[in-house]
Amino acid sequence: MRPHFDIEALRTMVVGTELGSFARAAVQLGRSQSAVSMQLKRLEEQAGHILFQRNGRGLVPTEAGETLLAYARRIVAMHDEAGATLGATVAAPAIRLGLPQDFFEDVMPDAIARFSKLQPNVHVEVRAGRNYALEEEVRAGRLDIALAFSEAGRSRAGDLLASMPMFWFGREDAAEVVRGYQDGLPLVLFNHPCLFRQAALQALDAAAVRWRLSLTTPSLSGLWAAVRFGLGVTVRTMHGIPDGIQRLDSGLPRLPALELRILTGTDISPAASEFVSVLETVTRKRLIAKS
Repeated sequence: MRPHFDIEALRTMVVGTELGSFARAAVQLGRSQSAVSMQLKRLEEQAGHILFQRNGRGLVPTEAGETLLAYARRIVAMHDEAGATLGATVAAPAIRLGLPQDFFEDVMPDAIARFSKLQPNVHVEVRAGRNYALEEEVRAGRLDIALAFSEAGRSRAGDLLASMPMFWFGREDAAEVVRGYQDGLPLVLFNHPCLFRQAALQALDAAAVRWRLSLTTPSLSGLWAAVRFGLGVTVRTMHGIPDGIQRLDSGLPRLPALELRILTGTDISPAASEFVSVLETVTRKRLIAKS
């Protein structure tokens, strides 16, 4: 069978090569790094060749990659030229998905991989989202589907997938930090507003535990890096905890559970409805596996 190359995957290949970084390409194209990695993997499957090889911390084209890249530049240029000539506007993505960063490493790529086998020509745009904004984004029609945390019993939006308890986490010697803090418990948290941040501060204040903000960030990977370097402790669920981080079971106040809900917009497409079913199946499977 002749390969059928995805025009947006070819665009990612071109932009990433020109920028010298697929991480920068992800930012420029408004996609997650995981989505970009999946596009490159799909291109290799379609081409039947390894297109890139690692060089230091980056990727460089192989001989087959250079050949496809030459065609990709021409294809993308002609595609855009045709659209401009006809006065066409870029069509909105078929499915716009939002979810917390906690699910970027397992749920998101698994769900998209499964969905692509059912609907190989449907594009999915993935956006990292903060919980406080995801429900509004769906309600306003800027997202079709979202996974979002909510306070237990506070929201009736969407369908409830799971109740997920929150816990304190630190690096492997963090128990010493908890026992020995003097100037206030050092905390590594998301920027305000954040449900995890809110729960942590409320629990500490209720227990009369002194605390201080050691570092705040909008990045989950940045949060875990700070915890791993011993800058403080943080609060998350048990899902997606990286190596080198452990749950702290004593010395700190108990935390409530959050609800994980799947939110959908009104009048979503049949393809989006199919993706909802896949996303729900994958999420439940992953949560059960981690419980």
